Amino acid sequence: MPAQPTAWDHPEPLAVASAPVPAYGSGSLADLLPTLAAGMDVPATTAAIPELAPADRACVFLIDGLGWEQLRAHPDEAPFLTSLLGSSRGGTGRPLTAGYPATTATSLASVGTGLPPGAHGLPGYTVRDPATGALMNQLRWQPYSDPCAWQPYPTVFELAHRAGVHSAQVSSPAFQNTPLTKVALSGGTFLGRLTGEDRMDTAAEQLAAADRALVYTYYSELDGAGHRFGVDSDAWRGQLMHVDRLAQRLAEQLPPRSALYVTADHGMVDIVFDEEHRIDFDADWELRAGVALLGGEGRARHVYAVPGAAGDVLTCWREVLGEQFWVASRDEAIDAGWFGPRIDDRVYGRLGDVIAAARDDVLLIASEREPKESLMVGNHGSMTPAEQFVPLLEARP
Repeated sequence: MPAQPTAWDHPEPLAVASAPVPAYGSGSLADLLPTLAAGMDVPATTAAIPELAPADRACVFLIDGLGWEQLRAHPDEAPFLTSLLGSSRGGTGRPLTAGYPATTATSLASVGTGLPPGAHGLPGYTVRDPATGALMNQLRWQPYSDPCAWQPYPTVFELAHRAGVHSAQVSSPAFQNTPLTKVALSGGTFLGRLTGEDRMDTAAEQLAAADRALVYTYYSELDGAGHRFGVDSDAWRGQLMHVDRLAQRLAEQLPPRSALYVTADHGMVDIVFDEEHRIDFDADWELRAGVALLGGEGRARHVYAVPGAAGDVLTCWREVLGEQFWVASRDEAIDAGWFGPRIDDRVYGRLGDVIAAARDDVLLIASEREPKESLMVGNHGSMTPAEQFVPLLEARP
């Protein structure tokens, strides 16, 4: 007879090394703008994505929340973007990886600076500020911290502007003076436009404004529909139909010697509303034991232990979550390359003592600490293909 399981039997937790690390240095979001700028002979930039052919004028249209897998699953709603799938990543038909965590603040900083999270220093939705010991929301920049100290590197737009390349960002006027824009997307000219149509038209005008131009434009409403209603909702599909028309509108106005790249900051997964799929940190005494702060988001957690408890917290989290989450210590995650090939000293203390990344369709919510976030249908952050893979669709005149 086979041995009967006992209360002491625990399945092996997921190995840290089994997590699919983003393709930093060859095919991640952080590699996109340096590659485009290098094609315009901007100093201190490198063509890290070798498949992309240079263009004198390049526009990046970033659609918040448009993952590669979600786009491929909705050809009827996005006929134009679907027609470009074969063009992705220089005609290879392959996606980029967002970077870890696959979340907006981190990804926008990776895009704008051309650096992975371990260098630019925005390694999560919320992270601990070592100077104050408090959680800092890097999307809303609350509580406030000096942006230039938090992220001191120049953006690729700044490097391009210094090299004589016309640089412009076209986005909602509400983003013009935010700290996140300052640290991630500053440099050249910011042009605020309320409607998507105006952004596309203005982006095309900015591309044609100089012999060499680097232009960025952005659309956020698809992500909002996904969070609120899910990527399997009519609201999300309606937004996808709209953004498909916007991308076509921009592509049809491209000036000579230009290239349009349509990409995204992350994908998204819908999580079922039940206790099996939504584990509540605030209601679980085992997960709370020894934890001083809970950062990150439901699928990509930074866990900050009380002094001396980091080892016990790591052991407990692996026992409780290790079949569904990759659970690593800070140093294990760094060694595995989750945040890139290097970690700046100022960034080290922002990372959790324990870092948990979801593999399965589960969410670690905090119903009391994060009531709004805990009610979101669509979520993202981890290293699964649905969250990590983003398109790099290309159109030329």
